[in-house]
Amino acid sequence: MTLSSTLTKAPAPAGTSRASGPAARAARRRAVLNWVAVHSLAIAAALFFLLPFVFAFLTSVMTDQQALTTDYWPTSWQWGNYGKVWDTPGFLTWWRNTLLYAGLGTALTIVSSLPVAYALAKFRFRGRNLALMAVIAMMMLPPQVTVIPMYLFWAKQLGLGGSLWPLIIPMAFGDAFSIFLLRQFLLTIPKEYIEAARIDGCGDLRTLLKVVLPMAKPAIAAVALFQFFYCWNDYFGPQIYASNNHEAWTLSYGLESFKGAHHTNWNLTMAATLLVMAPVIILFFFAQKAFIEGVTLTGVKG
Repeated sequence: MTLSSTLTKAPAPAGTSRASGPAARAARRRAVLNWVAVHSLAIAAALFFLLPFVFAFLTSVMTDQQALTTDYWPTSWQWGNYGKVWDTPGFLTWWRNTLLYAGLGTALTIVSSLPVAYALAKFRFRGRNLALMAVIAMMMLPPQVTVIPMYLFWAKQLGLGGSLWPLIIPMAFGDAFSIFLLRQFLLTIPKEYIEAARIDGCGDLRTLLKVVLPMAKPAIAAVALFQFFYCWNDYFGPQIYASNNHEAWTLSYGLESFKGAHHTNWNLTMAATLLVMAPVIILFFFAQKAFIEGVTLTGVKG
């Protein structure tokens, strides 16, 4: 047999046949089309949520005459609008009150809710299911139902009207949603870790601090962000208790007053709105990984 006949009869290498060429090109085209389709939907969704912020930002750096006109791009960038808002009488006081309310309220919620969630998740005691049902029932109870008796107690009996303490102090006694969320996460922690700590001589409090607390950081971060966002954006509570005292206003309530005073100056109103929103956006941007992880892992066990 000659060399030429041997080469003629030898099988063609894989991927070099005529059929494989068009199939490979079709597969590549499908992959490109799939990529474009998926990312186009993602880009469209991102623009849907981003465009209102872009509109608010562009309006905030416009002049009074150009704001809310058909000219959507600033003819001159008025960065001084943010300085005017920042220099508004009372604006720094609103910031201080909001940071106090959100920061102290979040810390008290975590400190008071974590032990309760740990007891409901890992302890076996009579009435545990009834206590869990009571926590869930409190989650379903609208705050408007209890606002009148709570106001009479805090403002009339204790004389704390005109301040934020009626909103901060109750957080030292736990929050139903935070307890439930933490309890769901703590159920995912294997009981062998807790039993090993008890064998080593750790009590319940030390086990909670040394073993459970480090493992529950994602859930604690999620609960902390939920509570911080709630306090930062709370309008109903400050309106009830602090509306008669300008020194106790928060940003959410003060922003409503600012908008009423500058209802024709939409550039200043947008600048004030962005200054109020900026901290929570920045906080979520840096803490979103822990937040998403905590929320995702809280529903593994029921």
